Amino acid sequence: MRVLVAPDKFAGTLTAREAALAIADGWRRTSPGDELILLPMSDGGPGFVDVLGVPDGHSTHIEAAAHVGLDLGLDPWNASSFALGAVVREALSGAFGGSRRVRVGLGGTRTIDGGAGFLAALGATADVPLDRGPAGLRGITKVDLEPALAVLTATDLIGAADVDVPLLGLFGATKTFGPQKGLSEDDLIEVDGLLDQFVVATLGSSPAERRLADSPGAGAAGGLGFAFLALGERIVRGVDLVAETVGLAAACADADLVITGEGTFDHTSRSGKVVYGVGQAAAAAARPCVVLGGQVTVGSRESRAMGVDAAYAVADIVGLDEALAAPAASLSRLAERAARTWSHGS
Repeated sequence: MRVLVAPDKFAGTLTAREAALAIADGWRRTSPGDELILLPMSDGGPGFVDVLGVPDGHSTHIEAAAHVGLDLGLDPWNASSFALGAVVREALSGAFGGSRRVRVGLGGTRTIDGGAGFLAALGATADVPLDRGPAGLRGITKVDLEPALAVLTATDLIGAADVDVPLLGLFGATKTFGPQKGLSEDDLIEVDGLLDQFVVATLGSSPAERRLADSPGAGAAGGLGFAFLALGERIVRGVDLVAETVGLAAACADADLVITGEGTFDHTSRSGKVVYGVGQAAAAAARPCVVLGGQVTVGSRESRAMGVDAAYAVADIVGLDEALAAPAASLSRLAERAARTWSHGS
């Protein structure tokens, strides 16, 4: 039996590669005769570069979280996306292997500045500082993108988003991810208002002019998605970009069973996450798909709508504390149990 193991990271505990190895280890204890194909995945968040590999001369892969990530500390009012823009500008100059084809994984950032700092690093200017987080956007009325657009001439820049949220409003970047980045409930409305002013200063005030801010993915990475769109660059689903690059569809078609997983399998998994992408690829190949998660909070009906036949939680067999204390061993134990049900050789 051929089993494809294609998990995402388990945020804060295991990388995608570590998760794949843990699942394989447990599975083999039950079904040593099965052939396991390990294909770690990413949705554009932390682990994006690790999954895709080093620059290959055709394209350069950059991970936003490596330069403006949450591990740098929470400072939501002042954290800027400038550092990422500086790295992207260097990459577009050919400094990382001669390629002007750059793919940026947008996810896991500590910033919520609408990509203002990113634009500043590429050369954009305004009547207020763009590189000082949302606090620096107070009073903004005008943004000039022309210097940044000149830098992007004859380049191929794509943002790989891990979520498809808009920039503003009830379902936008601030409301959805602001608390994770350190904003208090009282801060959310003010920051969303500042980002709204930033949109008007960048694009204009009419509904037609500011439509880009409502685009899926505009709110990715604290609004970095908006900056890409404002520059005329593309935003794609990170899991789709990774799937195409690593050959997920063909790997699913060549397997008898597909295993994926993530730290928490919940309703947000459908909005561009790895589990959903792998589930859809498995369904397209008419292969069963099983999720092994740290926690599972969706029911069987919602799981099936994502292309998932069954989902199992580590926390259900060892408890949440043990799952966090010994993540690899706990995930391995869950895989060992799942194999008893799903492996032909068990």
